[in-house]
Amino acid sequence: MNDDNRLRQWLADNDIDEVEAIVPDMAGVARGKFIPARKFAEQGGMRLPSSLFIQTVTGDYAEETVIGDVDEDLHAEPDLATLRRVPWAKEPTACVVHDCFFRDGSPVDVSPRQVLRNVLARYADLGLQPVVAPEVEFYLVQRNTDPDYPLEPPIGRSGRQESVRQPYSMDAIDEFEPLVDEIYDHCEAQRLKVDNLVHEAGTAQLEINFEHGEPLELADQVFLLKRTVRETAMRHQVYATFMAKPMAKEPGSSMHWHLSLQDASGRNIFSTADGQDAPEFLAFIGGLQKYLPQFHLLYAPYVNSYRRITRHMAAPINLEWGYDNRTVGLRVPHSGPENRRVESRLAGADANPYLAAAASLAAGFLGMEEGLVPGDPASGNVYSQPVALPRNLDTALELFQSSDAAARVFGARFVEVYAAIKTREFERFFEVISPWEREHLLLSV
Repeated sequence: MNDDNRLRQWLADNDIDEVEAIVPDMAGVARGKFIPARKFAEQGGMRLPSSLFIQTVTGDYAEETVIGDVDEDLHAEPDLATLRRVPWAKEPTACVVHDCFFRDGSPVDVSPRQVLRNVLARYADLGLQPVVAPEVEFYLVQRNTDPDYPLEPPIGRSGRQESVRQPYSMDAIDEFEPLVDEIYDHCEAQRLKVDNLVHEAGTAQLEINFEHGEPLELADQVFLLKRTVRETAMRHQVYATFMAKPMAKEPGSSMHWHLSLQDASGRNIFSTADGQDAPEFLAFIGGLQKYLPQFHLLYAPYVNSYRRITRHMAAPINLEWGYDNRTVGLRVPHSGPENRRVESRLAGADANPYLAAAASLAAGFLGMEEGLVPGDPASGNVYSQPVALPRNLDTALELFQSSDAAARVFGARFVEVYAAIKTREFERFFEVISPWEREHLLLSV
């Protein structure tokens, strides 16, 4: 059965009335169209303007015309591997993620999904398959319709707000049991490979862990999870936020990536035949240490992202690595040789999952290509050591733009486009005068 017939059969078997045809943009936001199911099956895709990929998170557009001079149409084709029901829709609705192509049939090279595909192709050329397992944190907060007011934890079923941190507390999760149960139900209905959910260190902060799998599939699932969690929370009269640092005195929210590599036989190449750390494993870590500062803009894409990088607040501040050490940026969990992996703990939950995965795997690839050797593993608390990550968006932007490695692995056009978007967002941020400035400077300077 060809793809067209398979699509028609699936839509008919599931009594689908409408299709959400979506494309992840640079921020990881779903853009696209609602299309009647019959029309969707007939037309086999949709058209979208190329300016979709130069839009900022504030709704503006990058000043540089870096996609094309005329905002030409792109053709978006559905990836039927992502076809699934939308469990919260009132009418039978499906959702499918699309890839975008120029008029000549070439893929849109700046699309985040394509950027990740290009990195994965480098591994495929070596006969290697990356395996990843993301962990995503988020906060539940009271509904907040005025951005001038700070966020607050929501009121649970006890009628009270969380007032102290309760990491791994089952009772704290039970405060939001109906919401959590619905998140699980919606994830199961969408075939999202959720492994478990825990209460994290912050007040009303939760973490969802995924089973390991193929990177593009897992990036799709994180993309869909964010929509699912936000939608479910609003149906329970609260917000869910993936901001990196939504509340001043609480820990930030991260997006950790567990990373390993398999050869064509499925063997984990990070282990030697006698079960020790393989040279490829150490070179991969060396690549993360060398190149992630240059790629950090993909891990920390907003001004708010850098508020998370704070000592003793459960977020790494440097690129040290170590065995089962949660103070380092690159943690190697204790495991058997077949499961040897490194956990990059540097990305914030606000990152685009496609770009965060691409940054992680590209840095490791370059490390293996160059045969890099990491520093010695850290055995103690490394929060006392110097900060080795960019401390603000401006610094990260400069490192990214000047990185020859970024242009080589992600494409010069992508670097140009992404930098233009982040520059515009940075400029918009500086148009706003903060309460801190009014409080401390108004009558004192």
